Amino acid sequence: MKTSTFSIYPKHIKYICLPFFTYFLISFSGFAQTGEEKPEIKEEEREEKKIHKIIKNFTFSGSADVYFRTNIGAPNGGEYHQAPNTSFANGNGFSIGMANAIISYDGKKVGAVADLVFGPRGTAAVFGSLQWDLDGDGSADLGNSSQIINQLYVYWNVSDKVTLTFGNFNTFLGYEVISPVGNFNYSTSYMFSYGPFSHSGLKMDWAINDDWSFMAAIMNNNDFTNFNPTNNYTFGAQIGFKGTYLNFLYVPQFQVDLTTGFDITDSFYFGLNSTFYKNIDDDGSFYGVAIYPQLKTSESFVIGFRAEYFAEGDYGVGAIGEYDDKGNANAFEFTLTGNYAIGDLMFIPEFRIDTTSEDTFLNNDLESTRSLTSFLLAAVYKF
Repeated sequence: MKTSTFSIYPKHIKYICLPFFTYFLISFSGFAQTGEEKPEIKEEEREEKKIHKIIKNFTFSGSADVYFRTNIGAPNGGEYHQAPNTSFANGNGFSIGMANAIISYDGKKVGAVADLVFGPRGTAAVFGSLQWDLDGDGSADLGNSSQIINQLYVYWNVSDKVTLTFGNFNTFLGYEVISPVGNFNYSTSYMFSYGPFSHSGLKMDWAINDDWSFMAAIMNNNDFTNFNPTNNYTFGAQIGFKGTYLNFLYVPQFQVDLTTGFDITDSFYFGLNSTFYKNIDDDGSFYGVAIYPQLKTSESFVIGFRAEYFAEGDYGVGAIGEYDDKGNANAFEFTLTGNYAIGDLMFIPEFRIDTTSEDTFLNNDLESTRSLTSFLLAAVYKF
């Protein structure tokens, strides 16, 4: 049996080595190119991810609101123009509310919020943002840039349950808020109008568990949001349980405030607010209670009302304006409100009756009266 063997002679080497050499060159070249570009690609990807993360954490939102308001049976406009003794929706005829722009950065651990307001409602909301004694007459001056700042604060999520907030933030007291987006009624209550709007200071929020929460704060006196002209400080606290909040303020006033709200059925909601205020330096005080039932009749329409009783003692804070010989007075207001939504635009028709214990208003004959009836139609757009 014949067998054959294969021997490698010099002439065969080129046929064996050439393919391996060619493959080696191609592989090395590809590796070299990859080795040069790979770090650059990774660096670009890192930058893109970083930018994307920053942009993703930024949010921009806000609102714009306008309204028409008229008195029924009382003067509109001019020297004797009449309006409820509460905040914001007191203009005559076609009026503007405010433009609101909120810029926030929400990081995993830290963040910041800048909430800017423009227009009559915004100006009234930040009335305490003062710049002290610019003209040398010993008083606070208005008209500075701080008057467009509704809120400006930074926060630190110390843990999943504890957050520290430092800066200017809206009050934690009461049922109603400054922005009409957060309220069912467009006009505001007496309790909201004469309570604090905002605070500047340091607060700690502690989510104890799914049901209980606690907040403690040290702040400037109420509504001194730009800086502290008095060098006095206010202490605040809040205890929360399943959507019910008990709030406290102490020095130079004592105020306790209860706010709650809950769904009785899928279509019927009931809210409640009650407050008591006492000035420690003098005898002025006020107290009140308001209910906020609301009925959802369709996907786009909700009807509700606010019924509020408000009383002042020892001339209170000047909310009602006229008092008996002992400095006491009270007011009752009933506001029937509808909310009709078209996308992000809300139309709010509102019928309101204010009745006071003293002669506070004027009728069309310019005679003193204890009641005022008014109607308004507001439009609020949120984005």
